[in-house]
Amino acid sequence: MSDLQPHYPKRIVCLTEETTETLYLLGEQDRIVGISGFTVRPPEARREKPKVSAFISAKTDKILALKPDLVIGFSDLQADIGATLVRAGVTVWTLNHRSVHDILNMMLMLSSMVGAHERGQALVAEYRDRVVSTREQANAMSAPRPRVYFEEWDDPLISGIRWVSELVRIAGGDDCFESLSVESLGKNRIIADPSRVIEAQPDIIIGSWCGKKFRPERVRERAGWDTIPAVRDNELHEIKSVNILQPGPAALKDGLAELFAIISRWRHEH
Repeated sequence: MSDLQPHYPKRIVCLTEETTETLYLLGEQDRIVGISGFTVRPPEARREKPKVSAFISAKTDKILALKPDLVIGFSDLQADIGATLVRAGVTVWTLNHRSVHDILNMMLMLSSMVGAHERGQALVAEYRDRVVSTREQANAMSAPRPRVYFEEWDDPLISGIRWVSELVRIAGGDDCFESLSVESLGKNRIIADPSRVIEAQPDIIIGSWCGKKFRPERVRERAGWDTIPAVRDNELHEIKSVNILQPGPAALKDGLAELFAIISRWRHEH
């Protein structure tokens, strides 16, 4: 009975960038009918696909008009969007991938959901090998490991996002606020007292202000921060948020590569 033939999702709405990028990497982009307005990677997605959501809000009427058979969201921050769509009869898959391991699992699970399991396995192997190779290169260096302060927002100060903390260690550094990485919510990773950063004495400061340009001069102007080695030695760097703050392929490729370049250069010099 052909009318009962099951099929993989044909009309997918991706509420965050990383699942969009993964589907493009799998060659399954034709299944995507809607994306987040914050999507930058890959650039063709922004040109080709309708934008139907921000991050914590979405145009429900536009999503429903697309008649999706699957909507993919991320975390508690999109729980309300998901609940609204579920009540409207839409199938919603909400992910909570926050570690390097979770990112690889997301890629594998998503590939299975669209019938591209073998391509998914190959893609995951490629990205896993990239991570392992970087870790091995970092571990082979005899130079000291720098203390790294990664700032994902400047007001209030927020740090310790889990996959970034893990990538810093893989790249050969030690995250000053690794202890915060157990917290999934940004509000629980706020550094209310900036003197904690001074006390941590980071050798490198990396800013990725979630879509806003990192301003090293503003970091230098903070009271007492001139005593921090990273500020004194001008080790103030930016990694654009699109390359590292999405828990997906970008972080494991470009984000990790940039971290390794910054950290390995410091280690060579010390």
